Amino acid sequence: MSAAKTIQIDVSIMGQSYKLACKEGEDRALQEAASYLNEKMCGIRDNAKVKGNDRIAVMAALGIAIDLLSTKSHDGPFSGMNLGEVKQKISAMHEVIDQALTPQENLF
Repeated sequence: MSAAKTIQIDVSIMGQSYKLACKEGEDRALQEAASYLNEKMCGIRDNAKVKGNDRIAVMAALGIAIDLLSTKSHDGPFSGMNLGEVKQKISAMHEVIDQALTPQENLF
């Protein structure tokens, strides 16, 4: 069995271009995810008048996390979870985001 080929794609989020790597065949999903994130971040920037891309990114991540959690429960986004568990999950997401973005910073 051969390993999946890694390809690079270009995406734009809030007017900033990023070159991202993904496995061949996963590029469409990554493009859709980037487009979704772009919509969320631009919406926050435009509607909430939040300054600073890092704050906008965190607010978008929290909104997406709430959306994800709400799909897992019929009773609401935090059903069955205490605040500490939610904070742990959000903290873990921040770590994943930091790990994913750190190599990208070297490109610019």
